[in-house]
This record gives sequence, C-alpha cells and structure tokens, in this order.
Amino acid sequence: MQIGDILDRGAIALRVSATDKRQILAHLAELAARNFGLEASAVLDALSDREQAGSTGIGHGVAVPHARIEGLDRIRGVFLRVEQPVAFESIDDQPADLIFALLAPPEAGTEHLRALARVSRMLRNADLREHLRQARTPDALHALLVQESAPSAA
Repeated sequence: MQIGDILDRGAIALRVSATDKRQILAHLAELAARNFGLEASAVLDALSDREQAGSTGIGHGVAVPHARIEGLDRIRGVFLRVEQPVAFESIDDQPADLIFALLAPPEAGTEHLRALARVSRMLRNADLREHLRQARTPDALHALLVQESAPSAA
C-alpha cells in the first residue's frame, strides 16, 4: 500500500482554522464527504467515537484519526494542516497541526492496520514533518507524501 493509492490531491486541505479537536474532526468529515460521496455526519460520528476510545495523537504535532465507514470500497485518506496547532491529547502532550485521517471499509481488517502503521511510521520522520509544514500547495504536500511512501523510501 502506497500513500498515492489512498490519498487524492482533492482530499488535502492546508491553512485550516480550528480551535479544538472536534472542529478538526468536522473538517476531516466534510472533506471526506465531498471527496468520497459519504455523509459528513456519519464520518464525524465514526471519527469521534474512535477518539473517545483513545486519542489518535501520535506526537510531534501529528494525529492519525481513523475509523471504519460504511460506503467505502477501499481505504481512503484525508490530510489537514492546521494553521495553529490544536490540543489533541497526544502521547507527548504537544498540540497537533498535521492530521492524516484514514477511513476504511468495515471489512478492511488487517489492511486497515497496515495502512495505520505505514502512515504513523512515515510521519515519524522529522524532515518530512518539516517539509509538510512548509509546503505551499496541496499538490506539493501530496508529492511529499507519495515520494516518502515510495518503495525506495520504505
């Protein structure tokens, strides 16, 4: 699984304004609804339920919210870069500004877990995080993520 297989350029938003985790989840849900033909409220409910089970803030300003969603035929990604980092109950207590959400069909099983591991491992790279924070366009951000997940970068 490569990032280019799950993250479309249209599912990336930069300069997102949010003051709390709930607003970030709502932005993710709206972007997913527009790009994947889903109901925003269903996506928001699924992401919120997952967050209540435990924060998906993985540290270093990164969060990887995820949920299983009816109506998807494959794993899909949504990426937000938040203007001002938001408290996300991350493991290092640092607010998050890079948010990569993974949405999977209910039957995804281990494929969903592999995608989560791949994204989390990729976003541990400090240089990549810095480049993502400086990217000026969704295309530039997409290119960084796709390049980082390419087999030679693995």
